[in-house]
Amino acid sequence: MREKGAIQITVFLLFFLGGINTVQSQDLSTVDSVDLDRYTGTWYEIAKIPNRFQKKCAKNTTATYKLMENGKIRVINECITAEGESTKATGVARVVDDKTNSKLEVSFVSILGLNLFWGDYWIIGLHENYEWAIIGNPSRKYGWILSRTPSLTDADLDKIYTILREKGYNPDEFEMTEQEIK
Repeated sequence: MREKGAIQITVFLLFFLGGINTVQSQDLSTVDSVDLDRYTGTWYEIAKIPNRFQKKCAKNTTATYKLMENGKIRVINECITAEGESTKATGVARVVDDKTNSKLEVSFVSILGLNLFWGDYWIIGLHENYEWAIIGNPSRKYGWILSRTPSLTDADLDKIYTILREKGYNPDEFEMTEQEIK
């Protein structure tokens, strides 16, 4: 009986975290190619679909990516809470489509060095000079707009919103992130 309960919990978690793709996921296309060396570095979050794991973030949200020797990518997400405290989450990403490098999975849960609960991180839009990126997942429950700078021009945002619509997202679901420019 205990084993059956564990299987049910595991299946629930896979669905909940997006680990099992739905039919809709087949329709989400990614960019043709990502140069991971150019992609690494710090990105500012411009907007996101609100989610439970970023509830504490009030402003200045960034994501920093660094290639590791084992081919995986170190992920450091940082933000400032409403109380003015800095908070950080460290995880790891792995490429799941090495033909394009545009489909990755990310995990922020590690037990004894074993990463658990991988979530889809698909690059569905990317500026030709890596100035901005659009991140999605097959269920379209999650989405982020990232930039190398704390803000984007209206023209860039219009282009990004067009891509989001083409990919089956509703841009109105995205909430702008406050970035204090220092």
